[in-house]
Amino acid sequence: MTDRKNGLTYADAGVDIDAGNRLVDLIKPMVRATARAGADAEIGGFGGLFDLKAAGFKDPVLVAATDGVGTKVKIAIETGIHNGIGIDLVAMSVNDLVVQGAEPLFFLDYFACGKLDPEATAAIVAGIAEGCRESGCALIGGETAEMPGLYKDGDYDLAGFAVGAAERGTLLPGRDIAAGDAVIGLASSGVHSNGFSLVRKIVERSGLAFDAQAPFAPVMTLGGALLTPTRLYVKSCLRAIRETGAVKGLAHITGGGFTDNIPRVLPKDLGVRIDLTKLQVLPVFKWLAQQGNIAELELLRTFNCGVGMIAIVKSDAILQVMDVLRESGETVAHLGEVVATGDDERVIYDGHLDLTW
Repeated sequence: MTDRKNGLTYADAGVDIDAGNRLVDLIKPMVRATARAGADAEIGGFGGLFDLKAAGFKDPVLVAATDGVGTKVKIAIETGIHNGIGIDLVAMSVNDLVVQGAEPLFFLDYFACGKLDPEATAAIVAGIAEGCRESGCALIGGETAEMPGLYKDGDYDLAGFAVGAAERGTLLPGRDIAAGDAVIGLASSGVHSNGFSLVRKIVERSGLAFDAQAPFAPVMTLGGALLTPTRLYVKSCLRAIRETGAVKGLAHITGGGFTDNIPRVLPKDLGVRIDLTKLQVLPVFKWLAQQGNIAELELLRTFNCGVGMIAIVKSDAILQVMDVLRESGETVAHLGEVVATGDDERVIYDGHLDLTW
């Protein structure tokens, strides 16, 4: 073909195809490490494949979820700490799958940026791969988009897509949720990936830089502490579901907190009564509440406050379910019970959060 003098190239427009190819080479071993029955986790094709029969399913119902990590990504960009944000991305989708009783099967990611930095992006994908391994799902594909003019150099955003499956008839929530069922809380690892627009506003008001010592975690920087990855509840919850047969419902505590998320898994005539004195509030939330002068109900509707997953279980199996969850590494607490409710107040709070700082 004839070369044109002074002809523009894609690189002149700000898109570096070679950098994209380098990224693929860097992440191939990470992706390969997520292989599981049903998927070889190789990338490079135009689509990812998954074999449900090889995964052991007989009559599966597929469950899909998608999410991002919100403005938490801004803190990762400003601090240059990228390795945990990929775990967040996986957690936000696979935790939603297990809420419906589904086993995560595979995951795909979408990464968009202004200028591709292969090493920094590989650190993000390393986190995604780690989240996939911990959740038992294969990373079977993804997309990287370099979009100068839409994103500034250094800026990026990412989204994740997960698909899981459950045998027909085993999906949650169960239809037998009833008044008297127990409400169990599984501890969170921190703020997880919701409420960060408020978190960033509070940090700005505090006058602290992200590289300053975290007031609530003295051995960490503020940015590093806030970037603690979202906890993955997949393996522990699946084990509790399968071994006890007593888990009737699960609620992932994300945006909307307790107030908006718990009712999503309850029949319309039921609510829950939560004893706030049983909830172990993490220091990060005490600091945020103090610095932002945040009202208790606002905290409960914005943040997880120390509980990232709620389990609704048979009242005669509380100890059995809690034992299985503890054996799986979870910190759990019996927070309350399901109650009949005839009004719009679906989550009733008793007592108050311990916000003593």
